[in-house]
Amino acid sequence: MGNLLKVLACAELEHGPIVFLDFEHAQPTEAETAVWNQVSAVLEEAHGILAELQSYNGAGQEIREAIQNPGDLALQEKAWNAVCPLVAKLKRFYEFSLRLENALRSLLEALTSPPYAPMQHLEREQALAKQFAEILHFTLSFDELKMTNPAIQNDFSYYRRTISRNRLNNQQLDAENEVNNEMANRMSLFYAEATPMLKTLSNATTKFVSENKTLPIEDTTDCLSTMACVCRVMLETPEYRCRFTNTDTMLFCMRVMVGVIILYDHVHPVGAFAKTSKIDMKGCIKVLKEQPSNSVEGLLNALRYTTRHLNDDSTSKQIRALLQ
Repeated sequence: MGNLLKVLACAELEHGPIVFLDFEHAQPTEAETAVWNQVSAVLEEAHGILAELQSYNGAGQEIREAIQNPGDLALQEKAWNAVCPLVAKLKRFYEFSLRLENALRSLLEALTSPPYAPMQHLEREQALAKQFAEILHFTLSFDELKMTNPAIQNDFSYYRRTISRNRLNNQQLDAENEVNNEMANRMSLFYAEATPMLKTLSNATTKFVSENKTLPIEDTTDCLSTMACVCRVMLETPEYRCRFTNTDTMLFCMRVMVGVIILYDHVHPVGAFAKTSKIDMKGCIKVLKEQPSNSVEGLLNALRYTTRHLNDDSTSKQIRALLQ
């Protein structure tokens, strides 16, 4: 990601004291090491997953030829042989989402556990806060690529149709051992989502809150709102922004900000858009809209279509207008 954040400070948090997050140089303390190592093992795979998704071209041509010539067995076999390795790749992506979910849970446990307040956690455990941000950055990056690649669902639909047709004909296909019917059903639900990775993290965060009934929900939502504020301040403050050495850092901050807003909106009872929200939504949206539209349209769409409370009566007309 290039040079990350040399200084990341929110000097005037509306709901708390100064926070400083060093996203570039943060190293795990002894207390952080166990969780950091667990999450690091997952994040090491993230770059490869994004590279595979970016180069995913699909089997559209082979599928079209097979559909147009149903009696040509050679074309049917050609399409099947083209689709099978792609479905194996989609399975790896799905299985990675499960590992990412577990990593997020470990980070939430570490960043919200007693006796420290959320603000203290972010200051004391900066290496874990950095990993949390990297998970969100990966998630938004993955979903942006997925949303612009219709071949993924087309390939998987063809695969499932072929499996069903051959099952009716009592034919067993080797690839079914790789992706059985139960796995195919779960993958189908995953890829049916417009933003599957974000949906996975949202569900995981909601589940984390519901399962930890002794932990005040504010401990989780304050952690999220603080990170949103920190990213917003960094993006809108010239003396912080000028420390960036490349555009990747800007996009990193924007993705993290949008990611924590969406998680907050799914977990908090009244969401991120209400007047009582601890997130300055107007400020966050304005920061995004000041950037080139081609770099932020996917992020604005994530706010429009994957949040839970945008269309609530408690959301101001001004905020809705900003997202139109």
